[in-house]
Amino acid sequence: MTSLTAAQRLGYEPYVTTSPVELRPNASAGEREAVLRAAYRQIMGNDYLMESERLISIESLFRNGVINVKDLVRALALSDLYRNKFFHSNPQNRFIELNYKHLLGRTPYDQSEIAYHTDIYNGEGYEAEINSYIDSPEYTENFGDSIVPYYRGFATQRGQKTVGFSRMFQMYRGYASSDRNLKGARLVREVAQNSASPVYIAETSEALAGISGGERGKFYRVRVIQGAKNQSTRVRRSVSEYLVPYEQLSSRLQQINRQGGQVISLVSA
Repeated sequence: MTSLTAAQRLGYEPYVTTSPVELRPNASAGEREAVLRAAYRQIMGNDYLMESERLISIESLFRNGVINVKDLVRALALSDLYRNKFFHSNPQNRFIELNYKHLLGRTPYDQSEIAYHTDIYNGEGYEAEINSYIDSPEYTENFGDSIVPYYRGFATQRGQKTVGFSRMFQMYRGYASSDRNLKGARLVREVAQNSASPVYIAETSEALAGISGGERGKFYRVRVIQGAKNQSTRVRRSVSEYLVPYEQLSSRLQQINRQGGQVISLVSA
């Protein structure tokens, strides 16, 4: 099974076949509009946006080059629009889950991350909670000033826990779905118990072996893009494939992460 076929079966093909949206120097008006659309889609959780809801003053600042992409993301997340869509209508744990998804492109890894952001909001308020994601080293390393945040949880990265892959599917229900349609926190039990739920294939509802649970004695085929991310120059990166027994799967994935590789496919051999 190719990585594209796996992505199609699991329902996240659009995130495999498209590149992150970046505002490049001397961008045209059309390119700025594309960045603006991507930012709205990501930060507003793909929720339908009425014309009357558009943040005209923020858009104008971005179109005129007064603010960069990072400033745009911050302004959208601090807006009354974001607050009304995701803060007022959700319990605190759900709001924190969504902030991780929208602003860092992943899910919380453990209870300490939930507790950290709960303390920030309770002690310093809404604005400090939003800024804590955008001003974090993690945001800077992955998105900088020019890249619109995107879902990183569908592929492994250096410094990213592999449990984030299966948890991402608890927060993601298809490319056309809206985050406002899923009510209630999705990861409270998993995070508290330090566990992971199965990943289900969209078209069959079959649990994906090797991602959650797995079977001892079986082998899994792991395809990896070699080479570090965020390079200043674009170079061709090689794809390697490994045949790994279930018992060694976790340690091999950790090794790939440490070496800067990116897993693009993990299937039963």
